[in-house]
Amino acid sequence: MSEYYYELTINPQNNYELFLELLSALTNEAIEECEDGTLIARSEEDLSDVEFGILEFAKRLNINCTTTCIKKENQDWIENYKKSVKSVEVGSFFIRPSWEEKKEDKIDIIIDPALSFGSGHHETTSSCILAIDQFVKKDNEVLDVGCGSGILSIAAAKLGCGVDICDTDEVCINDTIENFKLNNATFNNSWIGSANKATKQYDVVIANIVADVLVMIHKDLKKCLKDGGILIVSGILDKHLDRVLSKFKDLKELEVIHKNEWVTVVFSK
Repeated sequence: MSEYYYELTINPQNNYELFLELLSALTNEAIEECEDGTLIARSEEDLSDVEFGILEFAKRLNINCTTTCIKKENQDWIENYKKSVKSVEVGSFFIRPSWEEKKEDKIDIIIDPALSFGSGHHETTSSCILAIDQFVKKDNEVLDVGCGSGILSIAAAKLGCGVDICDTDEVCINDTIENFKLNNATFNNSWIGSANKATKQYDVVIANIVADVLVMIHKDLKKCLKDGGILIVSGILDKHLDRVLSKFKDLKELEVIHKNEWVTVVFSK
């Protein structure tokens, strides 16, 4: 273990997921997602170049983002980090890191911190899990578009569904596969890409992405959904909600879940 490590703290004013995705691409280290919207990366490698990339990204998008990069004495920060990662209870599910004990009266999901998005703490993830808990039924065929860590598709699999996964990022596909193994769960098919590569229709399609992408792929999401099927979309800031809803106005709106500034919407076809 090195004598020192570097701690990079990032606090974007908005577009949280974009910064999380960029940070995941720029470093191979585990990323801490704080409840106040702060991202923290720690590494024994100097993170100054990563900080520069984050700030340039924010500048080009005209987004206010503050960062700090500090060199610290190494006091077994990995163990300290583990202590900071807490389990979370969402509906019928209990989402925990592997070093915490499961709850016997809850459906157990193990997600260890990794490069991909989705630990159950962020409002979009927890809202999607609530929607899955309410609307997804045993033996449904489910497609998770932009699977991230795989937490949503694992939740569906734990309910007895047949699951396919896709993501444009190969890292996310690999993380999802490992998380399925960690949870002793199975999926059917996976591919690098989006809903436009689906070769069949599904009872449930889940897309926890961002509003701009939902608008861009709305036709593909509807195309791979069976008649009478359920579509769960999330990653929507409330200021973009109307723009997203306008693309799905041909579907029946079943539920709108607000958590702080984030929105998840459930439709039926």
